[in-house]
Amino acid sequence: MAPNKKQQAVIDQMTRRAELCHEFMQDWLIFNQVLSAYPSPGVNKALLENQFLKIKSKLARAHKVLRDTLQEDYQIDQNAMNIVSGATNLESIYSQSDVAVKKLQAEWHRAFISINETLGTLEDKKARAEAGEKIFVMAAGGVGGGGGGGDPKKMTTLFIVLGVAALIGALLFFNVGGIGDMYRSALGSPPKTLQ
Repeated sequence: MAPNKKQQAVIDQMTRRAELCHEFMQDWLIFNQVLSAYPSPGVNKALLENQFLKIKSKLARAHKVLRDTLQEDYQIDQNAMNIVSGATNLESIYSQSDVAVKKLQAEWHRAFISINETLGTLEDKKARAEAGEKIFVMAAGGVGGGGGGGDPKKMTTLFIVLGVAALIGALLFFNVGGIGDMYRSALGSPPKTLQ
């Protein structure tokens, strides 16, 4: 069965999210390749420094877009951008101790695993949406969309307001304890009498 418009919108949104995450993961791999290539003998260090600065800039821009787009699906290690911003240039990284370089590499791997976990979650949600399951997708800007209701806090508030309004309406209509007469006289309308 072909998906309806709402389901297709969710599938499209999940496809876009997965593509953005996959692209970010590819850039994250390039970041590590450039980082790892620097100490190799015979490499053009100036060229690697230039590539390193470009990939850092691209990661910084892509990260904000990714975080804003993924909304509740964003599960990437918070240290990911600390790694990027802390690695000012390749020469300064490798002028540190071997322990500091190994720590940076371990942090890179931890972030890489979290990017893969996020991508897996997105691909799973997309597959479930394609199978017809209702998937809630928070649209960019925090507005719920797609296949499954709205923000639970807003829905609770709405039900409370509607419940209070219904209670007040019932009290006025059935004139419980003379409350209806009191409000009608305050508004200038004649009291209603029940026979």
